[in-house]
Amino acid sequence: MTTDTKPRASLRAALTPVSALLFSVALLLMGNGLQGTLIPVRGNIEHFGHFELGLLGTGYFAGFTLGCIFGPMLLMKGGHIRTFMAMASVASVIVLLHAIYLEPLVWTLLRGATGFCFAVLYVVIESWLNEKSTNENRGAVFSVYTVINLTVITMGQMMISLDDPALFGLFALASILVSVATLPVAFTSSAAPAIPGFVVPNLKELYRLSPVGFAGCLAVGLANGAFWTLAPVFAQNEGLDLAAVGLFMSAVVIGGAISQWPLGRLSDRMDRRYVIIGSSALAAVAGVALTFLAAKGGVWIFAIGACFGAGALPIYSLVVAHANDHTNPADMVKISSGLLLTFGAGAALGPLAASAVRGLTTMPTLFLYTTAVNIVFIAFVCWRIRRRKPAGEKDRVKFNESIINAQTVSPIATESATQPAPAQPSAPAPTRKGDE
Repeated sequence: MTTDTKPRASLRAALTPVSALLFSVALLLMGNGLQGTLIPVRGNIEHFGHFELGLLGTGYFAGFTLGCIFGPMLLMKGGHIRTFMAMASVASVIVLLHAIYLEPLVWTLLRGATGFCFAVLYVVIESWLNEKSTNENRGAVFSVYTVINLTVITMGQMMISLDDPALFGLFALASILVSVATLPVAFTSSAAPAIPGFVVPNLKELYRLSPVGFAGCLAVGLANGAFWTLAPVFAQNEGLDLAAVGLFMSAVVIGGAISQWPLGRLSDRMDRRYVIIGSSALAAVAGVALTFLAAKGGVWIFAIGACFGAGALPIYSLVVAHANDHTNPADMVKISSGLLLTFGAGAALGPLAASAVRGLTTMPTLFLYTTAVNIVFIAFVCWRIRRRKPAGEKDRVKFNESIINAQTVSPIATESATQPAPAQPSAPAPTRKGDE
């Protein structure tokens, strides 16, 4: 066998046990990508107020956070396949209920239920992938998973132009995609994974170990949680048609996908906090540009949207890597779980805060709000640079290894959040020096 065919054979062997799951993931996230854009657009058509639109995002991320807390318990009780099918079935029904009950409060509750379902689904998916992977092929498996994530969510967002969002068709399509996602898992010939154990995060310990990691996840939740909730409405109000709204949201995702690994590799070569500052600064500058140039139309809004994504989306992964630099390997799972919960709390508050700002003026303020959050975070990171030296060379974790350990999930559905990974029993390790 030649050297060219060996990697292909190795990748094929790694993906075979999870091929049905990955096919289900593609359908599931395509449906979620569609409803993530459809829900705020339809809410805007129904003349929901700024606060009511913000509540939709708060509901989703509050439910998502609860799903991250209780999802492992459901998985341990029902197993991977039954839990996946149950949550996907409920999520499919919820999409249709949006089209039946056009009330902001009902939609907020429904978005909370959707967030809960998808959080549990991510726990199932990523613990399944982790259990079926080895140390040698885990990077390849999660790379394929990430590519599928970005590709199908972009496709789902673009589906917004297939029908009038004021009608029932797009809700039905999203429901169909989520429902059909259960079939590959239901009929897979691969054995279901063993039920993993999970850990309980400690937020106080998380802040002590990595103030920048904690603050970064909170800032990403506050800023990007508001973005995912209100950006489709922003684009719609700027005069974009449905196809252009989908294209704008996809441009943000593509920008983040292109920049994440170069920024991550750069952060391996220097104090990671400087790269975090640069990424946040790019998001801030692009936010200002979107505020004042979006009305000019043309390709500018898509180009600047891609720049915003290139800055905003990698921040979570960068702060996860930074937090892992100051964490014992035995504690990485617990720290990653805490980072996710911190993000969820920020993402639940972000849409409401952005909506409150929008209610103070007639001009578009979404990206001025995200810019303000990023500027405050930059100031905090600069202060921390003066207070604490960078991690030593022997303590630094490679960016790609850190993200694989953290198990990042879709930036469109949840932002670049990390899911709790299976914990292996181990002896307590000495705690590294925290805040200095």
